[in-house]
Amino acid sequence: MEDKIFVNQISEFLNKEIISNFLVVQKDLREGTKDFYLRLKLADKTGSISGNIWNNAKVIDEKFKEGDVIKVKGIVISYKSQIQLTVNKVRVMKSEEYNLSDYIEATSKDITKLSEKLYQFIDNINDSYLKELLLSIFEDKEFFTLFAKSPAAKTWHHNYIGGLLEHTIAVSTICDFITHLYPVNKDLLLTGAILHDIGKVYEYNIKSIIDFSVIGRLIGHISLGDQLICEKAALINNFPKETLMKLRHLILAHHGEFEKASVRLPQTLEAVVLHHADNLDAQTTGVQQIIESVQNKDAEWSDFDKLNNRYYYIK
Repeated sequence: MEDKIFVNQISEFLNKEIISNFLVVQKDLREGTKDFYLRLKLADKTGSISGNIWNNAKVIDEKFKEGDVIKVKGIVISYKSQIQLTVNKVRVMKSEEYNLSDYIEATSKDITKLSEKLYQFIDNINDSYLKELLLSIFEDKEFFTLFAKSPAAKTWHHNYIGGLLEHTIAVSTICDFITHLYPVNKDLLLTGAILHDIGKVYEYNIKSIIDFSVIGRLIGHISLGDQLICEKAALINNFPKETLMKLRHLILAHHGEFEKASVRLPQTLEAVVLHHADNLDAQTTGVQQIIESVQNKDAEWSDFDKLNNRYYYIK
């Protein structure tokens, strides 16, 4: 197996030809002023890079798909201060030619320490019903294994193995801090923070790339999380209906706006706090990932953030 050039090493080969292999995360055939070209997002465990195929793009487009690992031959260039790859040759690699672990990004955080922090939050819940609910979910070893490996998104923030656990701890930490500032129900808010994205365990599939599962695309993580909570609460003797209703509202309202797929608008103080804590971590981490993906050390600006319609100044 040949030595691989990883994405975080590519800037060292500026204006040089390289041969290496990458995971195809996105592939888009576009029509240019003269002919079609192929826009690629190539990745490995160290990050991602944009690539373009200018010649014979329509024919080459048929040779591979998103999720394939391809060997490419191309020139490393700088365009608008961003490192890119002009791809000249492509070959789809066979599974025995590479180690998939080289291409799937994972959290840089220690999973064991994140898990310990999660259980610390649960241990500090005083409401016996909410604590029993949390333990009934996370003491299921099979479920917790899935939870600890799940991403928090497909493309925007924490979109890597372990991202859901990392995001959950961050949101819970923010909410825990906020309990010292505002008169919120701490146990309810922390339980909502821990469970707000629990449905994402079932929303995504991870093979070579992160994609939506069938149930994730049709039902979505908010409804899946609400269903799981209702099912688990039904098994707890005399679980208070009022508490369950308030907790469900946290889950159903945490996206904050109908335009962003929220089932309900936040209508309790805890729901308002959870929405903003969730959005704070998601947006901050998403922007951080964009900034950290810049390969050119001399660049002043990041790649364009299509979601938020802006560049970020990085000097």
